[in-house]
Amino acid sequence: MKLYRFLSAPDDSGFCHKVTAALNKGWQLYGTPTYAFDAEAGQMRCGQAVIKDVENEAYDPSMKLGDF
Repeated sequence: MKLYRFLSAPDDSGFCHKVTAALNKGWQLYGTPTYAFDAEAGQMRCGQAVIKDVENEAYDPSMKLGDF
């Protein structure tokens, strides 16, 4: 089964740590990062899609993808 996550956070080191943690759990970058202004919060936000193949799992919408 292929898993997909979209990671997002304010444009600070926390975003880099979030992506680094996912990479170290075996997730792979998917596509290019995004960068957009959040007018409501008044700040820039970053986003990055990541994917991961897992075996012996059946998809369930209640899964916590960050646990994989």
